[in-house]
Amino acid sequence: MGSGFSALKLVKPFLPFIPKVQRPVNVVPFRVKAMYTGISLVIFLACSQLPLYGIHSTTGADPMHWMRAILASSRGTVMELGIGPLVTSGMVMQFLAGSKLIKVNKDDREDRALLKAAEKFLSILIAIGQAAANLFMGMYGPLGLLGVGNSILIIAQLCFASILMMCLDELLQIGYGLGSGISLFTATHMWQVILSFLVCENVIWKSFSPTTINTVYGPEFEGAIPALFHGLLKQRNKTLALRKALFRTNLPNVTNLLSTAFISVLAIYLQGFGVPLTVTSNNLNSRFRQRGTYPIKLFYTSNMPIILLSAFISNIYFLSQLLYTRCGGNIVLVNLLGSWSESQYPASHSIPVGGLAYLADMAASPMRALFCLVFMLFACAWFSRKWTEVSGSSSKDVAKQLKASFLDQKMVMPGYREGQLEAVLNRHIPVAAAFGGMCLGALTVSADMMGAIGSGTGVLLAVSVIYQYFEMFDKERVSVFGSLGF
Repeated sequence: MGSGFSALKLVKPFLPFIPKVQRPVNVVPFRVKAMYTGISLVIFLACSQLPLYGIHSTTGADPMHWMRAILASSRGTVMELGIGPLVTSGMVMQFLAGSKLIKVNKDDREDRALLKAAEKFLSILIAIGQAAANLFMGMYGPLGLLGVGNSILIIAQLCFASILMMCLDELLQIGYGLGSGISLFTATHMWQVILSFLVCENVIWKSFSPTTINTVYGPEFEGAIPALFHGLLKQRNKTLALRKALFRTNLPNVTNLLSTAFISVLAIYLQGFGVPLTVTSNNLNSRFRQRGTYPIKLFYTSNMPIILLSAFISNIYFLSQLLYTRCGGNIVLVNLLGSWSESQYPASHSIPVGGLAYLADMAASPMRALFCLVFMLFACAWFSRKWTEVSGSSSKDVAKQLKASFLDQKMVMPGYREGQLEAVLNRHIPVAAAFGGMCLGALTVSADMMGAIGSGTGVLLAVSVIYQYFEMFDKERVSVFGSLGF
């Protein structure tokens, strides 16, 4: 069937070397799923704390600083690359298949297996490329000091961690666990970030820390909550003390905590918006007319627009810094992507000072904030629409799924003629996907403007993933213990 199949079959020689998790033969009990999910989480957390062996230092520029939280990346550890290679490879392969650049017959088991293998193979190649780029950028010290042996060892460690995350993600997705590894690891790392204040320090500690720090205003409590009560109890001017606790800029303040809580509650509230479409069978020869509903939620594509946009921006940032570090500002295309400079605070972080990357820094000026807002709205809407086309959740795909779930009976929606199922779905799904994506973009920008801890993207990712897991647990509970709630 043409070039599409030939392109996929190029992966066949590598199949014996690509790791694969066997599907479960029987239905996996809920307890076993919870156990596998917990074990996967422990492995991820352990990798996030395991330092890379052989590095000289991690004091150089950090090109991944902007997206570490979203991509579950921890600097100087074997999780340096995070889920970046896995997300990027999945995004590339899905869009290649969705745009028909490679032809995939989703009804053919072999084609599906080859597509999955190609995605894994690409993920490994991306991990090798990013690890090598980190070395050349001097993130672990000068290459001359590292030597060939240590350089190969560092690349091997980073690739092994990426392969391990890929296997854990597949383990959870095929039925051994709950949800997917990408969602689990992102949510876990994002709550570590939400429990942090920009420089990977625990926000619970930052909120309640009794440690005092010498500042230009004198000794102050590090934690926002102790600082608030200390100021209200000790200072005579209560209004000044409250204002300082709410808006201090040198240390965590109460406004950051309130903004994070507000955005989290708003995101959870919006998760409940949706349109349930009723579907019934119109088969007169059937003794029983089946009836069901298909809910079209406001966030129809869940958090995928944010994940895809974050992966896209992180790769642009990474490529821009890599080119600027190696080529300097002598090439027009490099300057167009972005020019960078070392920041004084936080240390070892590069900041954009020109180009497209500079425009993405919305805190710099009102015009760039407007550009960032418009970009986020339209980019999230576009990614959301495209994801429905490549992930099997478009109107046409959903219509096929509904017919298959009702044993190929003649499916209709009350008030519409037979055969209009896809047309009715097409009125709702594209609108929900685009508008839901725009809502996610608006929430993200609003959270950043309000000063939510971590980032607006991080807060929404963490909240949406945890909400999904809550729904999964509730569904599993009902299926195992019944609707009485035991």
